[in-house]
Amino acid sequence: MAWVLKMDEVIESGLVHDFDASLSGIGQELGAGAYSMSDVLALPIFKQEDSSLPQENETKHPPFQYVMCAATSPAVKLYDETLTYLNQGQSYEIRMLDNRKAGDIPEINGKLVKSIIRVVFHDRRLQYTEHQQLEGWKWNRPGDRLLDLDIPMSVGVIDIKTNPSQLNAVEFLWDPTKCTSAFIQVHCISTEFTPRKHGGEKGVPFRIQVDTFKQTENGEYTDHLHSASCQIKVFKPKGADRKQKTDREKMEKRTAHEKEKYQPSYDTTVLTECSPWPDTPTTFVNNSPTPAPTFTSAQHNTYSVPDSNSSSPNHQGDGTSQGSGDQLHPSATIQETQQWLLKHRFSTYTRLFSNFSGADLLKLTREDLVQICGPADGIRLYNALKSRSVRPRLTIYVCQEPLRSIQLERQDAGNGDSSNGAIYVYHAIYLEEMAASEVTRKLALAFNIPLHQINQVYRQGPTGIHILVSDQMVQNFQDESCFLFTMIKAENGEGFHIILK
Repeated sequence: MAWVLKMDEVIESGLVHDFDASLSGIGQELGAGAYSMSDVLALPIFKQEDSSLPQENETKHPPFQYVMCAATSPAVKLYDETLTYLNQGQSYEIRMLDNRKAGDIPEINGKLVKSIIRVVFHDRRLQYTEHQQLEGWKWNRPGDRLLDLDIPMSVGVIDIKTNPSQLNAVEFLWDPTKCTSAFIQVHCISTEFTPRKHGGEKGVPFRIQVDTFKQTENGEYTDHLHSASCQIKVFKPKGADRKQKTDREKMEKRTAHEKEKYQPSYDTTVLTECSPWPDTPTTFVNNSPTPAPTFTSAQHNTYSVPDSNSSSPNHQGDGTSQGSGDQLHPSATIQETQQWLLKHRFSTYTRLFSNFSGADLLKLTREDLVQICGPADGIRLYNALKSRSVRPRLTIYVCQEPLRSIQLERQDAGNGDSSNGAIYVYHAIYLEEMAASEVTRKLALAFNIPLHQINQVYRQGPTGIHILVSDQMVQNFQDESCFLFTMIKAENGEGFHIILK
């Protein structure tokens, strides 16, 4: 019907004048008599189409707010999401603000919450191939991370953790009642993920997302509280400043009417509420029984310390290398190669080498591994692949006589009589420490003698005298010296003395 108009059309058309007459006309046309103002406004044509939305007093109040101290672009149209330019590797502050009203979420009062900050793709197409995209970036930038936390600059963050297999995320604990700022550094640039690189290409946008969790009854921070994100583009150092200046100059050239279609530039970027990232928090909580990389503290690293009673990892017991059986063979399958990497403490790189067989891994040169894994792990992996042993500080050869020496009778080739000579079989003893206690321990291991039964070790000197083996004497042993030794009962009848000849 011709009279069905939106309220703004009624006002613009001048029908607001003599409103009573208009209402009377409407009433006559409807056949229902005159309508009052409230009656007309109650008609469906004047009702807001989004009446299903919550009223102002029912609006959800976010418990937290995250503000990044970086200016938004002035070249963003009204009602579009803000866009912020960042410089690669530069530290940017994200202020973690407690936005709760009195009585909101009382269970976190006096407690810490956990936040995970991550840089992710904005484009849905790249989100579907995120794993492949990040693996390609990791291959080209070995040892680097997409996102880091500038720990010295940050305030109020506790227990900072990074996952070697999640290069685009960091997590930390913080107290909402205290001043907290996390300074982030983004190391990937937007043009690194463009399909074609001929120069001048348009970089892809990223998102900075913050997901916050509270602690559950079992002590895990898995109960989601709040998520927010913003759109960014990352440029090479100083590139963001140049892009911001270019956008500002373009806007200055526009007419006043055109400027009204664009948002003003703000000094800070407020992250807007969003859904939690799909894989949180399971990415950070290992519920799988299979070996998986776990988070390591940014301030602490855990190392495996060998047992003090064990021999060298490369020269155990009688000196034969125990690592030879652990050598990766060219015929190893992909699964066997993965198990070898896990066994030798290279779990960080299992995903990177997920399609490598033993032959593929062994073909890599030292320079290849250093470039892929970084200097420290690259050299360690190269030595493990090549079974590089740690050279001992001193090697001596020892044989026990006469009871435990293996005497092999040899037939004389000339007359068939037994020879009076004997072949003495020696054990190689590798010393990593130039100490008498090391000699005693290695002798006990090589000849299966209980260590507690060896009282003293002597060396037979001139005229048959017994000289106590000391650290200084061991330090003066010549490398690859040969010794025969005998065992005699101690004077008190408890244990033995060992005499080196």
